[in-house]
Amino acid sequence: MAAPSTRLYLMTPPLTEPGDFAATLEAALAAGDVACVLVMLAARDEGSAKKIVRALLPVTEPHGVALLIDSTGLVARAGADGAHVRLSPDTLEKSLEEAVERLKPDRILGAGGLRARHDAMIAGEHDVDYVSFGDPAPDGFVPPMDQIVDRVSWWAEIFNVPCVAYAASLEDVATLTRAGADFISLREAVWNDPRGPAAAVAEAMTMIATSGAPVD
Repeated sequence: MAAPSTRLYLMTPPLTEPGDFAATLEAALAAGDVACVLVMLAARDEGSAKKIVRALLPVTEPHGVALLIDSTGLVARAGADGAHVRLSPDTLEKSLEEAVERLKPDRILGAGGLRARHDAMIAGEHDVDYVSFGDPAPDGFVPPMDQIVDRVSWWAEIFNVPCVAYAASLEDVATLTRAGADFISLREAVWNDPRGPAAAVAEAMTMIATSGAPVD
């Protein structure tokens, strides 16, 4: 069934430098209930990566939004709130154990790249703060929406660990809310919206608020 208070989770475009993205992010956060921002670091060196995080923290912190990055090793040094790790089936448990050792209990740890139900269950048994379904692979691949809905509804029915569900378009937000996602993650659907990110976030909030009966 629909999560009682589904919130938004924004993924940034790949960033090589802060540029003027702080202003863009501010507009998005002011438009709706965003719980978390995942900064996708494309910077080639640690100094640039830290510069990006430190430029965005003054935007996220006043809104009470957690700022995560996609590098566990850089979290503490950059001052981020935590990390999102994409897990490979071959190294899943080892990667989780390393991430937990680095980040817990002081930082947030999210698990993504989960290809199978078994992988999600293993992640849930570790000290993760959420599991993520459908998050884009480095090559841009996103699972079919029916698969994401299936995983979300299954997880929401059985497990207590919150789940994040990726929406490739705003049209998917209502479907994933009804499936039981605790958080809806958005990327291109927000930043590439011709009306601007604020309008996209506002529309996503409306879809969450007006979602109807649960998905069968």
